[in-house]
Amino acid sequence: MLSININTPQSVMQHLAENFKQKRLALNLTQEGLASKSGVSLGSLKRFENSSQISLESLLKLSVVLGCLDDFMNIAKTKENSFSSLDELLQTKKKPLKKRGKLK
Repeated sequence: MLSININTPQSVMQHLAENFKQKRLALNLTQEGLASKSGVSLGSLKRFENSSQISLESLLKLSVVLGCLDDFMNIAKTKENSFSSLDELLQTKKKPLKKRGKLK
């Protein structure tokens, strides 16, 4: 049977909040301890774990303490080309980075 996984922004946020909570518990940190170490208010941390609402800056601060900040560097990263041979690589011209988009 074909399984279709349709993520929504809300479902991803809930999944992220649960992952952060599990990581906090695995590190044996209380909410108070994580809030204190990260500089994120206890209220913001509780709101994140309960309703998955948090600012990006606070999320990144929590990530520092939980050791997963580097994971955010790969979000929305342009995929590198894969080549099957050295000749194919040498024939490919590197495209310059775009500085602005255009209307369509």
